[in-house]
Amino acid sequence: MHLIWLRSDLRVHDNTALSAAAASGPTVAVYVLSPKQWLAHDDAPCKVDFWLRNLHELSKALGELNIPLLIRHASTWEQVPLVVLELCRQHGIEAVHANEEYGIHESQRDVAVDKVLQAHGIGFHRYLDQLLFKPGSVLSKTGSYFQVFSQFRKICYARLHSALPRLISAPNVQLPPAISSDPVPSGVAGFAPPGETLRQLWSAGETEARRRLESFAEQQIDYYKSERDFPAKPGTSQLSAYLAAGVISPRQCLHAALHSNQGEFESGNEGAVTWINELLWREFYKHILVGYPRVSRHRAFRPETEALAWRDAPDELAAWQQGRTGLPIIDAAMRQLLETGWMHNRLRMVVAMFLTKNLLIDWREGERFFMRHLIDGDLAANNGGWQWSSSTGTDSAPYFRIFNPLSQSEKFDAQGLFIKHWLPELTELNNKDIHNPAARGGLFGAPDYPPPMVDLNQSRQRALTAFKSLPSRQAVGAGHE
Repeated sequence: MHLIWLRSDLRVHDNTALSAAAASGPTVAVYVLSPKQWLAHDDAPCKVDFWLRNLHELSKALGELNIPLLIRHASTWEQVPLVVLELCRQHGIEAVHANEEYGIHESQRDVAVDKVLQAHGIGFHRYLDQLLFKPGSVLSKTGSYFQVFSQFRKICYARLHSALPRLISAPNVQLPPAISSDPVPSGVAGFAPPGETLRQLWSAGETEARRRLESFAEQQIDYYKSERDFPAKPGTSQLSAYLAAGVISPRQCLHAALHSNQGEFESGNEGAVTWINELLWREFYKHILVGYPRVSRHRAFRPETEALAWRDAPDELAAWQQGRTGLPIIDAAMRQLLETGWMHNRLRMVVAMFLTKNLLIDWREGERFFMRHLIDGDLAANNGGWQWSSSTGTDSAPYFRIFNPLSQSEKFDAQGLFIKHWLPELTELNNKDIHNPAARGGLFGAPDYPPPMVDLNQSRQRALTAFKSLPSRQAVGAGHE
């Protein structure tokens, strides 16, 4: 008997470990609930709910293959090795199969499981699955992990041209084992269930993920480059939550994009090429997680920025978190996050720069808040995005590039459609005034909306002064850890 240990790979199709286990012999699946670990990682309640709903759908799909899904509990990952070992003993498991995960805690957990299983003569096989390239296989000429995306992307394109990762067939139906599936719980202690509206926005299951991918590839990907920055338009794939939970794979996404672009990576339709680049950004940040583990430890990628004099401003942080800054595009974006568990990517950058530059509040506060509310929360992507916006990370925006939320609003939501949707108190304002109600004087027409919490020009200068005072990168050193 073989065991497939499911983690962030909640699908039947194109699942490397699942197919390998099933090809090796009779197979049973397990998913381990770890609520204290999830709390320690700031996983959002809506994200945990999404996992459980996808597990429920996956259990049905596995059932059609006669692969029972067992549910086990290990409050933290320190308990996982013994939980997995006990399961193996209980069912006479000869080998465990799992897809690789990345991050310090994930790596420590898997090393511990491997050690315990080996000591008891049980095999532990791990597979590349949630990435196109194994971390450590895309390196610079000096043998180090790339720190600049464009250089990383160039190597990735060359590899993809020579050997495109293939899609892996779903397992065949096996003979029914004498093991019954466990019921998938509808909730986990410590994570309040989200409202039904949010659940309807994010329907669970592999069928839904594949429907979204097919719809995007057929109808929207051609316009991705030109429309992805406009939050009122359906310009993005809305697949990030499904990728984070592994309900769909990056290989499936890549193949769909290439199919829509006649197999081209760097030419043809600009929308498809731009979206493939976004898949590679996701890849890049996962590689950074492995190559520079300090980013898993709440530390800046650029060590010299650890000396930044971040402000302790709890009231301002709370106003940002609650969408009460007095800057409509910021507040609308934060309300979108709070109500849907998701935020448009352009706005993620705008609100992150506002927090870290205009308010000069530590990027880690924003990173943590996002993780606690995002249905697509992913350590590598979230950390990479926050450090880019705060000018502390790889490929980061130069510290003097500070998005102005008013001009961003006017450029990407010119008619105020996104703002009006999330800030109904401003619906009576015209297309000019809605971006900056305070400019009207006395906020006539929007009496319940707060004035801007900060002067954008003065706060920009404050940020520039703080960054200019930092020691040089060479003086601090940017070595590996």
